[in-house]
Amino acid sequence: MTPDRRAVARFSSPRRSLLAAVLFGATVALGGPAGASEPSHGDGLDTEHIFGITMGSDIGEKGDFEMELETFSGIAKRYGTYFSTATHTHFKYTVTDNFRVAPGFTFGSHRIRGVEGLDNLSEANLHEASVEMRYKVLDRHRDPFGLTVNLEPGWAGVDPTSGRRTEAWGTVLSLLMDKEIVKDKLFGAVNVGWSGGTSRELGTRDWERDSEWAIHGALSYQFRPLTLIGIETRYLRSYGTLGLSDFKGEALYVGPTFHMMLSKTIGLSGTWNYQVAGKAVGDPRSLDLTNYEKNQILLRLTSHF
Repeated sequence: MTPDRRAVARFSSPRRSLLAAVLFGATVALGGPAGASEPSHGDGLDTEHIFGITMGSDIGEKGDFEMELETFSGIAKRYGTYFSTATHTHFKYTVTDNFRVAPGFTFGSHRIRGVEGLDNLSEANLHEASVEMRYKVLDRHRDPFGLTVNLEPGWAGVDPTSGRRTEAWGTVLSLLMDKEIVKDKLFGAVNVGWSGGTSRELGTRDWERDSEWAIHGALSYQFRPLTLIGIETRYLRSYGTLGLSDFKGEALYVGPTFHMMLSKTIGLSGTWNYQVAGKAVGDPRSLDLTNYEKNQILLRLTSHF
């Protein structure tokens, strides 16, 4: 289930070059050698959350249990006041060394005032429920890079953009790739994903379909043990169907990331992404603030048991 997507022309040449350079660099990083040595085994670093919104391929070891509390905020449209939050709670259990399951739910809120195309609204409610399943295809310690397949079907009761009550069913499918580029220091990740679903406003019988394609690239540097800072870029494309027709809009986000361990079992990570380029279909103005927000902020707390 994706946000209500309505919006895109094309990036100008310099913006296309920026996106291409970032993705090319991340791709080369995943394919290149990790310094001049083998990746370290059992280095104590779990790469899942070190890249911000971009995800690493690690899923833990068999028998691991983890609780995750993750708050995502979308802030600012073109005019008025727009503030949305979605706090995801996941309970993750690694069934085998290659498979993990994580049921979860989301509480969220909206405060919307004077935003073009949206009704004024304040709400706080249960937004979503889902089950995340991950299968690790390649292990980053043994193989040229790490690769994990992520599948997350779910239900939503609130539209994530407008805040209106809905009934929605959808799924997220993504490939999560990462690699240790410089031994114990520099790590890179690339994510390629699709999310889509069908939804209707409560009280109506009109079901709509929408989808989003996403490419993420990120680098993270470990400047002291289990403490990392980095940068990520995310390119998002919105459609009014489940396929590649009815193109609505596109957005390019860039922002800093951080990850640290507060104790042996508790981790804190996050990012602040800013929309630096984008366009909505039918809107001559820069940035896509119809389908996306100007700022996207994530803060995540994890606890291992």
